Amino acid sequence: MPIRIADNLPARRTLESEGVIVMGESEAARQDIRPLRIALLNLMPDKITTETQIARLLGATPLQVELELLRISGHVSKNTSAGHLAEFYRPWDEVRTEKFDGLIVTGAPVETIAYTEVTYWDELRQIFDWSQTHVHHTLTICWGAMAALYHFHGVDKHPLEEKASGVFPHWNRAPATPWMRGLPDVFDVPVSRWSEVRSADVPASAGLTVLAESDETGLSLLADPAHRALHMFNHLEYDTLTLAREFARDEGAYVPRHYFPGDDPKANPLNTWRGHGHILFGNWINQVYQTTPFDLADIGELVGA
Repeated sequence: MPIRIADNLPARRTLESEGVIVMGESEAARQDIRPLRIALLNLMPDKITTETQIARLLGATPLQVELELLRISGHVSKNTSAGHLAEFYRPWDEVRTEKFDGLIVTGAPVETIAYTEVTYWDELRQIFDWSQTHVHHTLTICWGAMAALYHFHGVDKHPLEEKASGVFPHWNRAPATPWMRGLPDVFDVPVSRWSEVRSADVPASAGLTVLAESDETGLSLLADPAHRALHMFNHLEYDTLTLAREFARDEGAYVPRHYFPGDDPKANPLNTWRGHGHILFGNWINQVYQTTPFDLADIGELVGA
């Protein structure tokens, strides 16, 4: 089934060129089904790239998805045009009375800053709390995952001496769970961060389950059933060239490991994680669909997966 996004969203043309089925509002209205309402709180500077990456994965699942783009109400983005934000994004204050089947919270380039010093930290904390009563299940990514873990469980992040950047093999620690079903025992995941969350800091009483981790870069994916959430510290949504663009942006300060063939930045990287991203996001959407109430009004009132 297709993903439902605005007719003139830039991501639409990209996805259609890739063969992803995209549905307009008029076509969606003719289908006598309730689409899954998924909100994307996009904290990344280049919002167009991130919304395209997430929409690509959601649009490949077999369910109709209605994607709602959200932004922090009191924060002004410096890297995305005001026109794009005004046309396609709704501030969180505007939707706080609405309910969603799923919420995705992206990363943000603030990993070296203490959480309490991030300008929108107070509002983000409100959004995390709001998700417990207005969202059936949440998927957090990179800094968004670290922030959620800190907010809900008091687990802080640790700065890295050098950036963890590259494509690293990860162990599938829970292959029988709905989230990891179909993923191989070892699978590649792009990593791009200046901080980490350590296994030793995760309290045993929190009820968190390690789903994936790397020998080189540590924790990657945690299940948080008490808060109906998955916390993913890395980037299965990344495009083939995302790490190459970051390498160029940072003027070659580091070479992403296991990414360029032969670790040669002049060589074209190969995407070895695309299928893994589709499986994980497909599993998440399927589990949301299987467990969410039919009536949106019941979200937050019933215990979900």
